[in-house]
Amino acid sequence: MPELPEVETVRRTLIEGGLVGRRIVRAQVLHPDAVRHPAPQEFAQTLKGRRIAGIGRRGKYLLLALDAGVLVAHLRMTGRLWLSLPEAEELVHTHVVFDLDDGRQLRFRDVRRFGGFHLLQDASDPAAPQGLRELGPEPDALRARDIRDACARHARLAIKGLLLDQRVVAGLGNIYVDEALHRARVHPARACGSLTQREHGRIADALREVLGEALANRGTTFLDFRDGTGEPGAFQEFLRVYQREGLPCRSCGTPIAKTRVAGRGTHYCPKCQKGDGFPSSTARTRTTTRSRPAKTSSGSRRAR
Repeated sequence: MPELPEVETVRRTLIEGGLVGRRIVRAQVLHPDAVRHPAPQEFAQTLKGRRIAGIGRRGKYLLLALDAGVLVAHLRMTGRLWLSLPEAEELVHTHVVFDLDDGRQLRFRDVRRFGGFHLLQDASDPAAPQGLRELGPEPDALRARDIRDACARHARLAIKGLLLDQRVVAGLGNIYVDEALHRARVHPARACGSLTQREHGRIADALREVLGEALANRGTTFLDFRDGTGEPGAFQEFLRVYQREGLPCRSCGTPIAKTRVAGRGTHYCPKCQKGDGFPSSTARTRTTTRSRPAKTSSGSRRAR
């Protein structure tokens, strides 16, 4: 699932690609499920002639500011948003195509169909997705005291579950929570109430560090993620624990283990991330000596 570094990379590459300032000549809704608000026909009619004045981001949401209104894009698990020439091959599961006044297209593809668009009057529009309205602070604004206060409110919750809560901190997901907790040397199943003040600080610092490195490498690509020009990220080459079950820890050489925390597959180093204060519901951990190769997927159809 695209997380903060991937969504921010899409934002930056769309800006670099010259999307800001372009007018939408036509919006083609090829699959109505991709438009959450308003109805697809109204969505297409309203967008005709609108100019894209800027591109922002909040958590995992892209915010395309228009000369009137804002277009909210949520990529969710498999969504992709990129600039394309109209003669380029149209990939299967391309659900929305925006024709631009310079002859190019902004295309949205989503294999799993969980992502989509909201066209709003402004960011305070009551039709905005609930997740956007309830977002917590961005990770770069998070400090040790913020983590301390959140942990005090959720003392029995596993720290990974706390960091995955978008109301606590915006933009994090499975990849970067696992990576940050490894750098902070905190076991992901540690109960929040068992963490020390020093650990609060290490977690805050690790989040900023790993997200900064991921942004510098244009995000992480395993299967679907591509930036605003259609290119994959490179941070997967530098991951320390995520999807590295059975491989040696880059810090100490111990095989990376996998368990489930907060209902999510979770990777960690049993030596670097020792801990106590686990919730009683902590799942059984398995450690293996081999990791499974990543699957790849592709598909396309010709544009009509």
